[in-house]
Amino acid sequence: MIELLKHLINNLGYVIVIAFFISKLNAFRQMIQKDKIRRGETLILAFVFGGIGIIGTYVGIDVRGAIANTRNIGVIVGGILCGPFVGIVGGILAGAHRILIDIGGITAFPCALATIIGGYLSGIIYKKSNTKNRWFYGLLGGILVEHLSMSFILLLSKPFHLALTIVKQIYVPMVLINGIGIAIVIMITENIFEAEEEIAAKQAKHALEIANETLPYFRDVNKNSLQRVCEIIKLSVKADAVSITDRKKIRAHVGSGEDHHTVGKSILTKATERVIKEGTIEVLNTSAEIDCIDGNCPLKSAIIVPLKENEKVIGTLKIYYEDENHITFRDISLADGLSQLISTQLELSKLEKLKEMANKSEIKALQAQINPHFLFNALHTIVSFMRMDIDRARELMIDLSTYLRYNLERGDALVSLKKELEQVRAYVKIEKARYGNKLNVIYDIDDAIDIKIPSLTIQPLVENAIKHGILKGHQDKGSIRISVKQKKEKVKIIIEDDGVGIEEEVIMGVKKGETKEGSIGLLNVHNRLKLIYGRGLKIERLQKGTRISFEIYKKEG
Repeated sequence: MIELLKHLINNLGYVIVIAFFISKLNAFRQMIQKDKIRRGETLILAFVFGGIGIIGTYVGIDVRGAIANTRNIGVIVGGILCGPFVGIVGGILAGAHRILIDIGGITAFPCALATIIGGYLSGIIYKKSNTKNRWFYGLLGGILVEHLSMSFILLLSKPFHLALTIVKQIYVPMVLINGIGIAIVIMITENIFEAEEEIAAKQAKHALEIANETLPYFRDVNKNSLQRVCEIIKLSVKADAVSITDRKKIRAHVGSGEDHHTVGKSILTKATERVIKEGTIEVLNTSAEIDCIDGNCPLKSAIIVPLKENEKVIGTLKIYYEDENHITFRDISLADGLSQLISTQLELSKLEKLKEMANKSEIKALQAQINPHFLFNALHTIVSFMRMDIDRARELMIDLSTYLRYNLERGDALVSLKKELEQVRAYVKIEKARYGNKLNVIYDIDDAIDIKIPSLTIQPLVENAIKHGILKGHQDKGSIRISVKQKKEKVKIIIEDDGVGIEEEVIMGVKKGETKEGSIGLLNVHNRLKLIYGRGLKIERLQKGTRISFEIYKKEG
């Protein structure tokens, strides 16, 4: 009996090692820690724990035709940790295997039956127990199942005297090792999870402290403020370097590698590009994995986490170290927490800027900006048509009401492209009624496009083209083309005129955020697009006229 006990203790060691390594797998941990596990995942877990039960049978020891084993540990642990489905299916798999490898064996059927019942019992324990007492119920469950196994051997195995001899030899070792083994495996697994949760909680607290310290620098996001954010993070996490990027360029970098990880330069590593594309965390433990284009880069390991806005990746946070294999679970938890908090702060910063613009009446001025001269001239035009074409006058009144209602009612929310173009057409009809053949507007619109855009983005650009492009030159006539076309995943909107051409001073003023005479509408649209999408207007002076365009990705609209 002593030798058998030693052998089973040795087998228990194998089971504990297997359970330890499985519990360290991210996929397993994510499945087992969910409140509700999907059916496909439960099937995987059933095969995993059923497999552990099968291994327990294989490493068992022959005792007069029976197999003294640790099979029930895998099955019962699986059911207690993952639920009835895993326990029952795992029990059936391990039990069926026990019969098939020893068909007609003296204890094959009784032991298989006990294993299947053990899987069912483990599901009951799963429902009735909690994380604090699972190990205890597992201990009792293991002892009960082994008692059942011994009882079934005595009842079903023939000849009885041989069955009795087998039970006398294996009873104590099997009951002790399987019962205690189940309790130990459950405690080890849950302790691993608790330790990792405790680490994650500490790192979350640390991340909140860092976020609180960096908060003032997100109120006005610029090169200097982002550099300061990186300095605070570097000092707090004891990193050798910290970077923040947008989707294309390095926005800030502090620490080692500053000579080539230069602010304003394009992203240098493929790993960063992958994070931006896939939106997942990358952990790099060697310089080869980092794959910096500078062969002398001192940075040897890194964590790259995505920064998101409304689930769209807008950039990355990168934490670097000069040692290889430096990254730990603590570092990953902290970096993940920081990325979420920084993403939130960036989004709040953007909202704050929009609020500031509204407070300064920049948006409201544009929305409610009804030029008195335009209103007077529109009414004068309508009155003149009343004398000679009452139907046309009625149509113009409807167009004017559409234009006024849109300007006064719309907020800074997104509106459908169709609605925005409705307002543009109303405005154009009024201006065409006034200027006649002097003004020609061509619509090149793909009617299949169905997106939303910020309100009052196209009309101010059309108004600018009419006032400062066509009419400013006192030409006999001029044309404006309004084009809305889909280019793969994005929609390109172009307003092009053949007027006098925009001044370079106005273009530079819009780029710098400075209001020039006649450019308040352009600047307002540019700023709002840039705040919402990260990119504003593209303004080009043509050989004859001006082209203004902007792009919106369909998923953004």
